[in-house]
Amino acid sequence: MIKVLLVDDQAMVREGFGALLRAQPDMLVVGDAPDGLAGVTAAREHGPDVVLMDIRMPRLDGLEATRRILDVAKGLHRPKVLILTTFDLDDYVFEALRAGASGFLLKDAPAAELVNAVRVVAAGEALLSPSVTRRLIEDYTGRGRADPGKRVVLNGLTPRETDVLRLVARGLSNQEIAAELVLAEQTVKTHVSRVLAKLSLRDRAQAVVFAYEAGLVTPGN
Repeated sequence: MIKVLLVDDQAMVREGFGALLRAQPDMLVVGDAPDGLAGVTAAREHGPDVVLMDIRMPRLDGLEATRRILDVAKGLHRPKVLILTTFDLDDYVFEALRAGASGFLLKDAPAAELVNAVRVVAAGEALLSPSVTRRLIEDYTGRGRADPGKRVVLNGLTPRETDVLRLVARGLSNQEIAAELVLAEQTVKTHVSRVLAKLSLRDRAQAVVFAYEAGLVTPGN
């Protein structure tokens, strides 16, 4: 059973998403909160597997709430944070990914997409909408150069692991990467796990951020 916590300052959003998720046989809505501060408290109390987190809220925004939830959970049960946003380009979403969020989804996404998103992040995968991610990365990388320190760390990867990271950053699934590199899907999973371990990253979302910050990939390539 996937335990879900809803954090959004709009009551209608919480009620609507809550009703949808409660109808799923493998999900349990353990609580909801009207702002980030209450969300941090609720996460400590309920130990959710997935937190659906709005970005722009009173008292504490979703970025700081995400950081606090994941920092407090270090060494304990760490929930996955799925960022919900009304806008297809939200300056805070990229920062939320850097803070440890496992992905993001537009609030106007179809119901089936929301349900699938919860299952995807609960399973430990990243959920990154390709079109929104591309615009966010373009916006971010347009502001500065690659981080040379992260570039050096990439030297610890094998050529094959570097190839896999590059394709992960382009948004390809394990199956698509396997087809691209002519590898078994299980082999790709092994490479992804090794990349995350070597770079001290928690999941694919952070791998995407790292790849762009290191300059391994750039918008459009």
